[in-house]
Amino acid sequence: MKRAGMAGLLVGLVLLPLAAACVAGTLGLPPLPGPAPAPALAELGRQLFFDRRLSVNGTLSCAMCHVPEQGFTVNELRTSVGMEGISLRRNAPTLLNVAFVRELFVDGRAASLEAQALMPVVHPDEMANPDLSSVMRRIASMAEYRKPFLRAFGTATATPARVSAALAAFERSLIAGDSPFDRWRYAGQADAIGERARRGHELFMAQGCAQCHPIGASDTLFSDGQFHNTGVQARSDARRDGAASFTLTPGLQAHLDADALRRIGVPDLPDEGRYEVTRREADRRAFRTPSLRNVALTAPYMHDGSLATLHEVIDFYAQGGSPDDPRQDARIKPLALNADDRACLVEFLEALTSESLSPGRYRAR
Repeated sequence: MKRAGMAGLLVGLVLLPLAAACVAGTLGLPPLPGPAPAPALAELGRQLFFDRRLSVNGTLSCAMCHVPEQGFTVNELRTSVGMEGISLRRNAPTLLNVAFVRELFVDGRAASLEAQALMPVVHPDEMANPDLSSVMRRIASMAEYRKPFLRAFGTATATPARVSAALAAFERSLIAGDSPFDRWRYAGQADAIGERARRGHELFMAQGCAQCHPIGASDTLFSDGQFHNTGVQARSDARRDGAASFTLTPGLQAHLDADALRRIGVPDLPDEGRYEVTRREADRRAFRTPSLRNVALTAPYMHDGSLATLHEVIDFYAQGGSPDDPRQDARIKPLALNADDRACLVEFLEALTSESLSPGRYRAR
């Protein structure tokens, strides 16, 4: 009895940080859209999330594109790096507060975290497994997963549904509210943010930013959850017409004439965003509005990582996005912002960083 009791205590101590993560740091956030993830299930998902053996050659894990210490994205690269160093089309979106996102990926092609979880595992440019059955056999061969599966499901058998449920449970535990802004707006702490951040908030509201990044009376996700063409893809396309970046190795790019790349067979791969899912003309080059929570941690910005800093993002919107793009959302217009206004907006955005984050707790134990 003593041995069994001690074993249960040790299991509880392992799972406690994830259980706490599900409830801590929620100030300013809406209620979770469902029950909090079971600790044993989230812990299994955490182990799978960091395991490179889920990729076909044992080199890539989920955490390599969603780094806890970098806001669960990758700060060093504009777009993620996939199998054998291939550069992917899109910037890795943060997983913080992904529990509240209704349609996953920036084009909304997955309807749930469970549906999303295994797509990268079998994508040929990402983890590159030929099928899910080979992944399940690989997991079944790893003795260290027997007990976690038993705790989570009552059986040691790995199936796609169980693996996706575990990964989704871990991702749902990545809750990060309780920012200085939340304490100022929702807890009445007048000194939680400074004067310049408050000025940035005033500008944010006055300049129409809240049309797509709304702020509620009792909580906010800083996203309308909709898909919009902000002109970013048109900007990137225009740059590619004159010159293009060619990835030589992860993090090292050569800037070459676009015509030269076409002549040697490098194809143009324009990103049509939501249109690639719906085939509706109105969705062409539209991407899901990202949350602004913890945005100071998640550079570079936009779906293609083409804007390196928050200052660049504000400059882009201040100029009216890409006015020559006929499909650009009509609400995006030039903004009358001087240099100090723009700096105040950045200070406001920096005040949206959760102070309850402790990325190290997610690392393998």
